[in-house]
Amino acid sequence: MTRFLLAVIPLVLVASAASAQQQGRDACTRDASRFCRPVLNNGDQAVLACLQQHRGRLSKGCQKTLADNGQ
Repeated sequence: MTRFLLAVIPLVLVASAASAQQQGRDACTRDASRFCRPVLNNGDQAVLACLQQHRGRLSKGCQKTLADNGQ
């Protein structure tokens, strides 16, 4: 599951620098695992939609990552 999360979260990001992508992964991986576990195997768009649905409950770092990348 960790491999899947590490593959999904960078797709949520539009950041160009590798370090920014790593920070985005770190910021949202825990939230994706906590709130979106049922849809982790349904593709990137499903995970992104799930994160957006739970925006109010996400960590500040994940909320910022999504907002900074137009999500």
